[in-house]
Amino acid sequence: MILTQEQQAILDGAKGETMAKVMKTLVMYGDAFEAEKLVPVTSKYNHLVTSFGLKVMSPVYDLMQQLLDAGVASGQQFSVDPRPLDKNVPANFLQNLIFNKFMYTKQDFYEKQLKELGLMSDDAFTCTCYMDEMGNKPQKGDVLSWAESSAVVYANSVLGARCNRNSGIIDIMGSIVGYVPYFGLLTDEGRKATWVVKVNTSKKPEAQLLGSAIGMKVMEDVPYVVGLDKWIGTELNDAACAYLKDFGAATASNGAVGLYHIENLTPEAVELGEKLIAEGAREYIIDDAELERVQSEYPVIWKNPDAKPKLCFVGCPHLSLEQLKDWTVNVEAALAKSGKKKVVIPTVFTAAPKVLEAFNKTEFAPRLKATGIITSYICPLMYMNNPLCKTMPVITSSNKLRTYTSAKYYKDSQILDIITQGGAAQ
Repeated sequence: MILTQEQQAILDGAKGETMAKVMKTLVMYGDAFEAEKLVPVTSKYNHLVTSFGLKVMSPVYDLMQQLLDAGVASGQQFSVDPRPLDKNVPANFLQNLIFNKFMYTKQDFYEKQLKELGLMSDDAFTCTCYMDEMGNKPQKGDVLSWAESSAVVYANSVLGARCNRNSGIIDIMGSIVGYVPYFGLLTDEGRKATWVVKVNTSKKPEAQLLGSAIGMKVMEDVPYVVGLDKWIGTELNDAACAYLKDFGAATASNGAVGLYHIENLTPEAVELGEKLIAEGAREYIIDDAELERVQSEYPVIWKNPDAKPKLCFVGCPHLSLEQLKDWTVNVEAALAKSGKKKVVIPTVFTAAPKVLEAFNKTEFAPRLKATGIITSYICPLMYMNNPLCKTMPVITSSNKLRTYTSAKYYKDSQILDIITQGGAAQ
């Protein structure tokens, strides 16, 4: 790797031993991927993936304290992934005991470290930092030092920023030193599609299911998706962005996609079209039967596969303001149809704190509350890490949550039926 004089000086200790270690870490990271150089981080803010104060993560706290003691602060303020706990989310006495006494015992301590290091605000906790309400939306062409997979794929694909799928802690190091290794999705060549995915469905495909199918097929490669604009349009409006948020999260968690292109819709696809397709790109055709096959092959790891669900999570990644409004209308209509006033299964809709703040100012908030739905800023995945929670029959419309936990996946329409009508989850 070729370093500039300034970068070499930092590596040699010109800004202190701690900063030299940070630079060495990034250089070693770049060398592992044969990066030719380091390039400046240009976004206004950073975003960190590590938001949870797990007791076992003492090396993280030790590292953060070393940075603080050395007077090394982040070069950018940052947002961070969702908090793991919320007293409003259903949990029994034993589950809460595990949460508070054995799992997230360092949460307050860690949040204090984050604030000292450069946290944007007390409510800057979400996996969807790019929402307008959160104030951390990168610009097209910005070079980022992010790690949260669903945020990275959204920033790359929908916003046209540039970021590799970094690991946790690498994200803050890139922000501290102000540089990241130049390889992969930061390069023009690395952003070319090596798969052409043709969507030939008879109706609008479920975002989480389509993303899952593509992620499992292409893995870490870049797909160029043809035919999806027929169903979600050619304008990046609220509805399209919400769809792509959920779609991208599934490609990133069910596979390892860090960037996708949607023909006639995403910025680079609009600008460059088929020039984005690499020579020799493979093809994957998705029709109704393929989506049915993908969903039918998801494993169910509940002790009793036919158990009645005890909890439902919607919003992983966090819901947008428009999604909260749409869900309110849909839940009301489904309850009216079933002749019920409230949902029959405890259900939690999760969203960013500032999105929830905006939602609570609308007419929809009291209407949703009247249905029995709980709103929360929590990370459902962190909730499901509790060994007493992971044994519960939990359902979700998130393919990310399904992949990382014991939660069972259903399409949005199926979730709606289950939470308003009850019965076993078939």
